This record gives sequence, structure tokens and C-alpha cells, in this order.
Amino acid sequence: MAGVFFEQLLNGLTIGAVYVLLAAGLSIIFGVMDVINFAHGEFFALGAYLAVAIVAVGTGGGMFWLALLVAPLVVALIAAVIERGTIRPLYGRNPLYHILLTFGLVLIFEDVISFVWGDNAKQFAQPPLLRGPVDLLGFSYSKYNFFVIAIGVVMAVGTWLLLNRTRFGLVVRAGAQDREMVRHLGIDIDRYYTLVFAFGAFLAALAGIVLGAKQSVNPGMGNSVIIPAFVIVVLGGLGSFRGAVVGGFGVGLIETFLRSPPFGLDAFLPNLEGLVIFLLMIGVLLVRPQGLFGNPEWESSDGGGELLTGGGGGVLDGQTRFRLGALVVALLALAPLGIGVLYTSYEVNSLLLTTLVWALFALSLDFVMGYAGLVSLGHVLFFGLGAYSTVLTVEHGMPSVFVALGVGMVVAALVAWAVGHLSIRVSGVYFSMITLGFAELFFQLVQKVGFTGGSEGLFGFDPVYGLTSGPEVGDVSLLGDIELYYYFVLAAVVGSYLLARRMMNAPFGSVLQGIRESEERASFIGYDVTAYKRRAFVVSGGLAGLAGGLSAIHTGGVSPSVFAWINSGEVIVMTILGGMGTLYGPMIGAGVFFGLQELLQSFTEQWQGILGVVFVLFVIYVPEGLVSVPAMLSRHTNDETGGGPEPVAEPDSEVSN
Repeated sequence: MAGVFFEQLLNGLTIGAVYVLLAAGLSIIFGVMDVINFAHGEFFALGAYLAVAIVAVGTGGGMFWLALLVAPLVVALIAAVIERGTIRPLYGRNPLYHILLTFGLVLIFEDVISFVWGDNAKQFAQPPLLRGPVDLLGFSYSKYNFFVIAIGVVMAVGTWLLLNRTRFGLVVRAGAQDREMVRHLGIDIDRYYTLVFAFGAFLAALAGIVLGAKQSVNPGMGNSVIIPAFVIVVLGGLGSFRGAVVGGFGVGLIETFLRSPPFGLDAFLPNLEGLVIFLLMIGVLLVRPQGLFGNPEWESSDGGGELLTGGGGGVLDGQTRFRLGALVVALLALAPLGIGVLYTSYEVNSLLLTTLVWALFALSLDFVMGYAGLVSLGHVLFFGLGAYSTVLTVEHGMPSVFVALGVGMVVAALVAWAVGHLSIRVSGVYFSMITLGFAELFFQLVQKVGFTGGSEGLFGFDPVYGLTSGPEVGDVSLLGDIELYYYFVLAAVVGSYLLARRMMNAPFGSVLQGIRESEERASFIGYDVTAYKRRAFVVSGGLAGLAGGLSAIHTGGVSPSVFAWINSGEVIVMTILGGMGTLYGPMIGAGVFFGLQELLQSFTEQWQGILGVVFVLFVIYVPEGLVSVPAMLSRHTNDETGGGPEPVAEPDSEVSN
């Protein structure tokens, strides 16, 4: 029994060492630069793939050691170029923009890796020196695992010494606390920031190589580690190097002992695998938002910075925008007339319908992100709950689509109230992380609970338009090949937009915008800021639940993948692309997102990478989204003509800059 326990302990330390390398880089980058790097997992994957390429060049164990040195350096060089070209222009903005930017980088890296190395898993051999077991005090264990643990410990100690015992570390720590002060001392702090970002990528690539030689290398390996890495960083404290080390080893041990528990606990504990670390993350954030260790090494900022919202003015006044909106709705209503003439039924029944559903989802996110300043990284939780609740109501309750969607909205809104009640007291990055934790928790739960269909999900249900019977949804055709469900969704989306717009033009919306502009001022004049934010979060959750229910009916079912964090990333992309704080901007963003996706898919398999490039360029150069383009053009025209009238704020504008 003791031998089994000791073996599991070493297995946990082996995985923990990989986590330490991964999380340490992530934590240092945030602690020094306030950059939340979602592309960190792709540096991890890129390091492993470069090792595959280097080892394939020659034979013998020497190639592994060469790859262990060269591949992380190449990744660090790539990271330095990325920092200078894309991240540096965002310094001074809210750290949440870094999330959006690095999400675009994830799309680019994934496609580049897939294009160069293909989608099949790769393997490279461990060096002969590290193969086989080693006997130590009568206990036999893998040499390679000892090597991984040793790499993790050596790099952790070396990094600590670098940051705390060298001039480089002194400058970096001073720059984290007061960047301008360091610059006034004549030190090129930007160069140090580039080195820090490259060093973090170096550690991630090293982690990818040591794990890649132990397991296989595949395109999804970056995505599979980025969420656990964030959990570790949040548990330890955003920006805390000590927290990353302790959290990395701790999460490695917890995962290992839950997967293969000793002492006869294997009948119960494996069911908790995947749940415990997210429960820990949520618990720590609720009790101690700054994490177990805070960020004493850096004492950096708490996530401030400018959060830009879209501007709908410029050359388009309110009446023109209203007419354009009415025209778009009319065109959507008449779109089925073009089936068989201009396009097939797929463009309407599938593409347009999907766009409308996601436009509603993006609208729901804008309700809290654009107006209350709450960036929910786990907003897919409410979308998924709406989908599951709708399907379960149809299957086990009443098959009426109206009742099922109503139940989906209510369930999503209730959970939004509970999540909001617990999490809105924290703000900024911490709020984003806690919502991500709740979404990941439900992602794990639906795969373990029987009535949700487990990992297979729920498919094959038949909703109807009546209360207990009637025409089945999707089987009623109008105008040739168009389904009645298309008009049902169009009406739901337009109605939701009008409701949201009415709420934002009411005093409730004015208070929300006031809170977004200055939370302290709103609180000082007597508004209960937390209560207003929570109400907005509940409304947003209900709208997201409606979108999820509509999506489930459209696709004919629901599976756990609906809770995947990448869906939250995509809806944020749409919101930023269109323009936050306008309601209609994110809906335009959804249309452009799916339109570009459909267009690029017909030309290249690397459409995702091109979409990522477009998004990165938008975050850098058009941060206020597509709706701000008319204003940009207007300013540009006035500059060229040497003047023009000063812009006048519209009294009924929904937007403030």
C-alpha cells in the first residue's frame, strides 16, 4: 500500500512539475505586465511541435537534448516578436483587451500548427539515458519522471533567483510597480517587458517538450492545459510566482490522487475528478479574491486601465441608424424569397438562423460587458443552461417550445442571480476568472450526471408550437424551403433587442452607464452599485438562456461541448468586433463573424487563422468596433478638409465614449 501511495505521489509531482513550468510563465507575465495571455497554451504546444521537428532531423539521444535547448529559444524569439507587434500597443488599456487579443492569437497559432504538422498526433522518443526504471531504496520508478520533476524544481529555483537576486529581476520588479518611474531613470523598461514575455514563453515551451516526450503531441494540447494553468495561477494569486509553484504541484497531486486514489477510495473519489480544482478556484476567489499568496512579488496594479466602448455617432445620426436597422430586419424577413434564385435554403435555414441565435447571445453579453463593465469569461454557462433546460423540458415535461424556452430562460436567470450574488463583489479580472470557473464546473458536471446524457448529450427530441401538440418545430414550411422556425427566431431576436434597448433608455440603463463611467461616483450619490450590476447580470443570463434554448432547438439537441470556454471567447470576439455598449454593435459583430467564417471556409482550410488575424488587427486599430468606423471616417475627413463642425452629442444616444 505504501508503495502505491509513493508511486502516486511521484506521479502527481511529475504532472505538477509540468504545471509549475506552465503556470510560472503565465504568472510572471501577468504580475509584471498585467497581460492575461490566453495564447500561453499555444507556446506550450509550439515548443512540443518544434521538438518533434528537431528530433526528426537526426537519430540518437542527442537530438532530444538539442531540442530541449533550441525549441524553447525559438518560441521565446517568436513571443518577443509578438509582444512588440501586438501586445505593446495595448499597454495602458484594460487588461481585458489582452484576453481578447491573445484569443485571436490562439486562433492563429492553432491553424499554423495544423497547417505545418497536420491534425494527426505526433510522437518523439525520450533519450536512451532517461528510458526505463531506476531502483532507489528498493523502489522502482521511471527515470524520465524523475527527470521531469528535477526540471520543474531546477527551473523554479532558477527563476526565483533570477527575479530576486539579479539586476534584471530588480528592474523588472520596479517596472511592475511604477513603469514611468523606471523609464525616467533612463532604463528601457519596454525592452525588459519583451524579455519577460519571451521568458514566460520559454518556460511554456519547455513544459510542452518534457510532457510531449512522455505523451503524444497533438494540435489540441494547448487548449487542454490553458484552463488548468489559469486555475493554478488564480489559486496561488494572479501574478504570484510562489503561488504558481505551490499551486502547480498542489493541483498535480490533487488530480493524480483523484484519478487513482489509494486506500480503497477508488469507488468514490474518481467521480470528483475535474470538479474539485474548479470548486477550489471558486472557493478561493470568493473568500480571498487575491489568491492564496496575492502578488507580493510585484505589488502591481489591480487591473485598471481604459475599457473602451463603441460609438455609434459620426456620420450616422440616430434616425439614420433606426432606418438602417428597420431595413436590415425587413431584408431578413424577405430573405427566404431568394431561396433557389440567389442562394440555397442552407443560407437561410442554417447560416442566417445560427447568426441570429449568436447575435442574441452577443447582445446578452453586451448588456453586462458594455454597460456594467462586467466581462464574463464564463457567459457560455447561461447559454448552455438554457439549452439543457429547454431540451429536458421538452423531453420530460411539456413539449411546447414556448414553455421549454421559458423554463430555459428562468433557469439561466436564476443561476445568473446565484453566480452574480457570489461573484459581483469582486471586479475586473477576478470577476472574469470566477465566471470562467463556474462555467468549467458545469462543463464537468453535465458529463458526470446521467439525466443530461453524459458526454453524449441529448438529441432526438420533438418540440411543438402548441402547448401539448401541434405542428412540430421545423417541419412547417413556408415560401418553399423556408421553415417557420426561422421567423420564430427572427421575432425572438428582434423582440429581445427592443426589450434590451427599452431597458437601457430607461433610468435603469442610465444608472448602469453611470456605474460603468464611475462606480465610486454612482455609489457616492446613493445607488446600490452591486444590486444594479446583479440585476443586469440576471437579465443578461436570461437572454443568454433564451439564445441557448433557440440554438438547441435549431441543432436538434445539446452536448457538453456547449459549455466549452472557446464559445465564451467567440462571443466576446463578436462583441468587441461589432462594438461594445451599443446593443446592436455585437449583433453586427456576430453577422460579420459568421459571414467571414463562411466566406473563408470556401477558400481555405486555414480560415480560423485568418479570422484570428482580422480580430487582432481590430483589437489594436479599431478597439471600439465596427460601429465606430463611421465616426473614424468622419474625423479623418474633417482632418483632411481642415475642420468641419464639432461633433454634437445626441440626446437619445445609447452610447457614451
